[in-house]
Amino acid sequence: MSTPAAAASGGAPDAGGHRPPLDGPALERALVRPGGLWRSVDVRSETASTNSALLDRARGGAPGGTVLAADLQTAGRGRLDRGFDAPPRAALTVSALVRPGVAPPRLGWLPLLMGVAAVRALRSGPDVPAVLKWPNDLLERSSELKLAGILSEAAFPGDPDAAGGGAGNAGVGVVIGIGLNVSQRRGELPVDTASSLALCGAPGADRQELCAELLKEFAALYTAWADAGGDAEAAGLAGEYHACCATLGRRVLAHLPGGRELRGRAARVDADGRLAVHDDAGAEHTLSAGDVVHLRPDGG
Repeated sequence: MSTPAAAASGGAPDAGGHRPPLDGPALERALVRPGGLWRSVDVRSETASTNSALLDRARGGAPGGTVLAADLQTAGRGRLDRGFDAPPRAALTVSALVRPGVAPPRLGWLPLLMGVAAVRALRSGPDVPAVLKWPNDLLERSSELKLAGILSEAAFPGDPDAAGGGAGNAGVGVVIGIGLNVSQRRGELPVDTASSLALCGAPGADRQELCAELLKEFAALYTAWADAGGDAEAAGLAGEYHACCATLGRRVLAHLPGGRELRGRAARVDADGRLAVHDDAGAEHTLSAGDVVHLRPDGG
C-alpha cells in the first residue's frame, strides 16, 4: 500500500546528487484554483503505478481534475504494458484524470495534448528542445533519444472491473500518465535509446517546477480542446501538434499485430488522433495507437 510523501521542499538535485521528493501541498497550492481544471494533487512516496492507482479511483467515481504523482513507481508501465523503471525521485511520474464529455473516438487526442504540454514545459523550464514521436513518446530533438512516455487509459461507466460495478461514475474517465526522465545518469537508464534531462544539458532540472508547468500547460490545452467538443483543429491545437511531431513527413515502418508490417510515409494525424500513412502504392492507411506494436523510422 502506498503512503503519502513527507513534507519536503521539492526541487532539483543538490550538489551532492541528493534527489528531493515532490512537495504535494505546494503543487496543490500552485495548481488548484476556483474554476480551474485541477481539483486535487496527491503525491505519494511510492506506488505500484500512478496510472493504475488513478484508474482504480476513476472507476470508483473520482472527479475529473484529480492528479496523482509518485516519487517511486514499483511497477510502472507504458503502452502495451511495457515496463517503466527509474530510481527513486529521478523521474517525474504523474497521472491526471479528466472527464471530457466528448465523443469517445476523439479521446485519442488526449495523450497527444499531454505530449504538446511536455514540449512546452521543457521549452519554458530547463530549455531542452524536444519533439514528439506518434503516438506516445517525447524525444530529445537532436539525438531523438527517448525522454518520456505517455500512457492514456479510459474507464467507462459500468466497467466490470470497477468497485461497486461502476456506481458513482460521472461519464467516461480518462487517465493520462507521463514518465519523464529527469536526473538519471547513463547507467540508471534501462536502454541505450533513452536519455534524461540531466544528460541533455539540464542537470539542474527541477521536478517540482516541471510538474507544475506540465500540468498548467496541459490544463490550457485540454480546456481549449474540450470547449471545442474534442475538435483539435477547431481548437487551434492540431497545427501545434503537427509542428512538434517528428514522425510526420517521414518514412515509417509500423509493426502491426499478427506480425504484419506497413511501410510508407506518415502524412498527418486525423481528428481522432490517428496516424495516416501513405504506402508506396499511394493507398492511405489510418492507424490508431492500439493498432501499432512498434513504429520506427524506415530507411528502406
